This record gives sequence, structure tokens and C-alpha cells, in this order.
Amino acid sequence: MLKSKGQPAKNARLLKFRPAFAVDKVVTYFFYIAGFFLVALLFFFVGYIIYMGRESLNLGFLIRPPRFMEKGGGVGPQLFNSFYLLIISLIFSIPIGVGAGIYMAEYAKPNGITKAIRISLETLSSLPSIVVGLFGLLVFVNLTGWGFSIMSGAMALMILNLPVITRIAEESIRSVQLSLKEGSLALGATHWQTIWKLILPVAVPGILSGVILVTGRIFGEAAALLFTAGMSSPPLNFADWNPFHSISPLNLFRPAETLAVYTWKVNSESLVPDARQIADGAAAVLIITVFLVTILARFIGKKLQKGNAS
Repeated sequence: MLKSKGQPAKNARLLKFRPAFAVDKVVTYFFYIAGFFLVALLFFFVGYIIYMGRESLNLGFLIRPPRFMEKGGGVGPQLFNSFYLLIISLIFSIPIGVGAGIYMAEYAKPNGITKAIRISLETLSSLPSIVVGLFGLLVFVNLTGWGFSIMSGAMALMILNLPVITRIAEESIRSVQLSLKEGSLALGATHWQTIWKLILPVAVPGILSGVILVTGRIFGEAAALLFTAGMSSPPLNFADWNPFHSISPLNLFRPAETLAVYTWKVNSESLVPDARQIADGAAAVLIITVFLVTILARFIGKKLQKGNAS
């Protein structure tokens, strides 16, 4: 029996009136609105902060040290401390986190030890940063004798960042195609050679995503650093790069006030006449720095992914 030419069009019109089709349309529009609202909120938030701190976005503000009881201070040492603390923290966090992710993905068997590790990771990831800061005060500042220093702050940040890096490294390694691993083992490579030469290069973009997440957290963290890295920074001599000198910027055992901590302190204590302007400028510099670091990390990740694909 032949169907009429208008039958498909008629069926399509009838389909539009079905409840499932209507619900699908409503849900689709809801997701579009939610996504637009999220992007608009982000642009409004970032735009407002940059607009409020626009007068301080200049080279002098970025390189000048802060001044007390007078106008015209900058955030030079605080910006350097933030980057230095970021590098030191990642030096400790990445090897341990990626190593733990490799163990969980390639070596660990479903048993009590694996379960205990997962519970520990979930507990650490849910800890408030102020609790980690108090732990760092008791252990890294007092017990080790390091005092308020970059090393104490880096260790506290490592505790905050390890769960994120470990879980993302594990998931990135598990997402590598099993056929690649089996092919490598079939050709005579050892398990470690397969991990080092094949699995890790393929999983690098995913691991880098975890590093990007913890990078933003390190830049924006203040509560944990108040009790470990300190709320002051000694006068630094940027011509002295000997890490054993007390006024050297590379000294790991000196107090280091980061940009986030300085923003909070200036805005709360008002030690300078233009405290609000300095706080707005520091917040603008902070959020722009996080954006630039994120974009740079994404660019490096894409280059690595293209290199692995080729």
C-alpha cells in the first residue's frame, strides 16, 4: 500500500504536539538559559573587578613594594611571592599526586588498602582550607621549626592540592585506550616502560587540567596561608639571588605575603589612605593573572596533545 506524499509532513506536525517533544524543548531551552546565565555571571564578575581596579593596572603598581601609612603603594613583592609559592607547591604536589594516580590506576587492587586511600582522598578534598592552615601552623610552622615561611605555605597547599591532582591523574590514565597498553605489552615492553613511554604522554592533557585547577586555587588561597606563610614580607633585594640570604627573594624560609592575603589585609586593616583602591587593584591583578596562567596552560596542553597525536 503506497503512502501519500504528505504523510511524513503530517507525522512531523503531530510529533510536535506530543508531550515528550514539548518536554524536550523546554529542557533544551532551560539548559541554554542556564549556560548563558553562567557565562554572563562570570563576565559580570570579572568585568566588575577589573573595572573597579582599572586605575591600578599599570607597570608601576606591579613592581612597586607596598607602602604603609601613605598613598601610592604597589604589589610587586606579593605578586612575586604568589608565583614563587605556586612553583614550590607544584614541585611537591605534581610528582606525589601523579605517582599516587599511577598507583591507583595501574597497580592497586580492590582491597582494604585501596578503599582506605580513596576515603583519605575524599576526606582531604572536603577539608576546609582554614583547618589545613591550622594543621600547617601546628606541624610545619611550630613542629618543624620552619616558622612562617614559603616552605610552610607550600606544604599546606600541597595537602589541599593532592586529592585533586591524584583523582584527575587516575581518571586520565584510566581513560587511555586499553588496546594501546595491550599492544605495547605485546611488543615486549615492560609495564613501567608502557606507563612512562605511552600512557603518561597520552594522559598529559588530562593531568594538565588538574594542574590548572590547583593553580587557580593556589593563587586565590588565603585562609591556609595566613597561618603558614604569614601576613608580612620582609624587604627583599631582587639583586640578591642567593637562596640562603635572609633578604633574597629565593629564600624558602622567609615569610611570604601573597597577593590574596595582601588583598584581604589591606581591605580589612586599612593601613593606608587609599586602601580600597589598592585592594581593588590587587584583586584585578589577581584575577587577570589567573586567567593568563590558565590560558597559557591550555595552550601548552594543546601543543602537547598535538605532539602526541603526531
